[in-house]
Amino acid sequence: MPARTPDLQMYTAKGTLDRDAQLRQYSPLVHRLAHHMIAKLPASVEVDDLIQVGMIGLTEALARYEPSQGVQFETFASQRIRGAMLDELREGDWLSRGSRKMQKDIEHAVQKLEQRLQRAPKESEIASELGVPLAEYQQMLSRVRGAQLVYLEDMSGKGDDEDHFLDRYLPADAQSDPQSLLGDQRMRSALIDAINKLPEREQYVMSMYYEHDMNLKEIAAVLGVTESRICQLHSQSIARLRARLREH
Repeated sequence: MPARTPDLQMYTAKGTLDRDAQLRQYSPLVHRLAHHMIAKLPASVEVDDLIQVGMIGLTEALARYEPSQGVQFETFASQRIRGAMLDELREGDWLSRGSRKMQKDIEHAVQKLEQRLQRAPKESEIASELGVPLAEYQQMLSRVRGAQLVYLEDMSGKGDDEDHFLDRYLPADAQSDPQSLLGDQRMRSALIDAINKLPEREQYVMSMYYEHDMNLKEIAAVLGVTESRICQLHSQSIARLRARLREH
C-alpha cells in the first residue's frame, strides 16, 4: 500500500505544508492513543498530560516523516506519539515501588496456586493465599491498575526477581523494547496460549481491550459491571498471564 500523502488543504497559499492544519488533522490520533493508554495507568496520571506530551510527539513526527520510506504517516506518527508518552511516564515513575511489590505478590500467589491446583485459581483462593479478605484483595487489584505484561526491568535483568523469565523469549538482536518483544513470534505464541487458559470472563476483557481496542468504560457497559470491576479483572488477568509465561 503506498504511503499516504498530505491532503491539498494541508498546504498554504505559498505551496508549503501548513503545520497547524496538520496538527489539527492528526490531533484525534493523539487523543485516541492517550485514552487507550490511560486505562493501563494509575488514577494519578492525567489524560491531559498524556495528550500534551503526545502532541509534542506528533510535532516531531511531522518534522521527521519521509514519504519515501513507504510507511503510512499514521503508523509512523503512532510510534512517535506512544514513545513520547512512555518516556514521560518512565521519568515520572508512574507505578510506585509499593504497587509493583503488590503486583508481584499477586503474581507469585497466582503462580503457586496454579501449580498446586492445576487450574486457574478463583479470586477467593488468591485472596486466601495472600492472607487477606476478598474485599482487600480486590482493593489491591484496583491499586495496581496500570500493571503491564512486560516491564523494562523484565528485559534488562534489573528487577528484583531471581528468574528473569522473559530472557527465554528475547531474540538475539533484541532491543530493550517491550513493544518489540510482544511482537516476537515465540512470545506471541506463548501469550495466545496463556490467554486461552484464562477464566472466560477475563478472556472477554482481554479480547475486547487488546484486540478490539475498547476502553474500560466500554467493556464495563458490554459486561454489565462497573468500570472499577473491569479494572480489577484486567489487573488480575495480567498477573495470571505473567505467572503462566514463567512456566513456558
